[in-house]
Formats: sequence, structure tokens, C-alpha cells
Amino acid sequence: METQHRHEQQPVLAICYDFDKTLSPDDMQAQGYIQAVGYDVQKFWQDATALAQQNDMDSNLAYMYMMVKEAEGYIIPTRQALMEYGARIQLFPGVEQWFERIRRYGAQQGVQVEHYIISSGLKEMIEGTVVARQFAKIYASSFYFNERGVAAWPAQAVNFTNKTQFLFRISKGVLDINDPGVNAYFPAEQIRIPFRNIVYIGDSSTDIPCMKLVKSYGGHSIGVYNPEFNDKSAVYRLFREQRISYFAPADYRPQTPIDQLIKAIIDKTAAYEQLVQLSLAAQQEAQRGE
Repeated sequence: METQHRHEQQPVLAICYDFDKTLSPDDMQAQGYIQAVGYDVQKFWQDATALAQQNDMDSNLAYMYMMVKEAEGYIIPTRQALMEYGARIQLFPGVEQWFERIRRYGAQQGVQVEHYIISSGLKEMIEGTVVARQFAKIYASSFYFNERGVAAWPAQAVNFTNKTQFLFRISKGVLDINDPGVNAYFPAEQIRIPFRNIVYIGDSSTDIPCMKLVKSYGGHSIGVYNPEFNDKSAVYRLFREQRISYFAPADYRPQTPIDQLIKAIIDKTAAYEQLVQLSLAAQQEAQRGE
């Protein structure tokens, strides 16, 4: 497979989001699907956890197995059915308008803003949401659908540790999930989006590897919490443990703390990239003058 390298005239800022409890107040599966297969939500997650622990099983594979198994007699888990349940997913205030508004602000500052999902939730459900088309790429767990169009096997299982590979894909511009070019050496000048221009937004300990990686490489990691309950205990812990540099309520409307924070990051990106270009120009002039 040939790796495609994209080079942009403007600096690119990649904003990467977890989904459940970051853009949506609850787990996506708990907003209709679990109830539709006759399961109590809390018991479903308890049974999925027990299945994983008893079988040395990845927790994502366990919940995906249960989604298919418990659907028997209730619904046929086709891609379309999962997308229809995804269409019911509730989003935090302002999410529907957020992505385009932030892109426009970036364009005004000379920064190309791209939005990405990196989630342990289900890609098929996210693709059913009203915001699905706002993302340059959705990285999430997904099913293989058999010849009858029914979910038969996991195609991808995205857990909290392997989430980090997608940050490298985004940075290098190697977005195809099966492209081994992500492991290739890239000179600094060929990196499409340096980590300093990556933002990761998440809500919990499952986001720690991505948060820490982005923060360690000079990017921006942000913890969010549900503004309805105002429980900041998780983001306080993430901040004390130096996983994140900022935290804010998951309210994406204009003039909210996260709105102001992302705009400040865009402003910083524009200014920093201008300084980088000035430095490179000075270096080139000095070399010519030798």
C-alpha cells in the first residue's frame, strides 16, 4: 500500500475527541441499544466486565460480543440498525454547531482545523449521529458484517492503549488503518501535523495514554466533565497526575471555557507557526551568506 503524504500551505491543527462522555453525556450503547435487547444498562456492563475478566478477554471485544449475542430475538444488528441507534445519541450543548464554527475561526487565523474521533465506542453508531460528517476520520471499534449484512465479528477493537497509534497516523498523514507506513521514519519537515499542533479532548482514565502522549510531545490535552453534574473529581485527578494541561465543562457553545480555550490554542498555533517560518527564512538567508 502506497502511503500518501499531504503537505498544506497553512498550519494544520488536529483536534481529536473521545466520544462517550466527551461529546455525549453517556455511553452510546446505553442510549437505546442495550434497552432494546432487553438488558438493564448497569447489568449489561457488569456482565461484559465479568466476561472479559473470566476469559482474559479485551473489554471492548467482550461488550461487542454481548451486543451481538443479546440481540438474538430482539433486533438484527445490521450496520443500518446500529446507525439508527446512533442517530438517537444525545450530544452535549453546542456540539452540533461546534465543529464548523471552530473551523471557521481557525480559517480566520490562517489555521486549518481538522476534527478526528478516537473512541472505544462503535464506529457504526458514531456514523449515525448528526455530526458524523464533521470528522476528517473516525477511529473507533467496528464490526465485520457478513454477506447478509449482519454484525458477525469485530473488525476493529479500539482500547485505551492502542488509541495512541491513531495519533501517529494523524500526525504523519497516514490515515488508512491498514497502512503500515505509519511505522516509517518521517523527517521532521515531512510530518503533516506536528504533535505541538494536536489537541486531545477526553473525560476519563481510558484517555490517559493519548492525553499523556500529546502533552509529552508539546500538544494540548484537555479533560472535560459533565456540566449538569459538575463533578470535577476525574479531571482534578488527571490534572494532578499531569495527564492534562487544562479542564473545562463539556459545554461547546460560544463563549464557554472550552470555546475560549480552543480559540486561544488556535491563536497560539498561528503565532508559533509564523515564528517557525521566520526562523527558517533566517536560517536559509544565513546559509546563503556564508
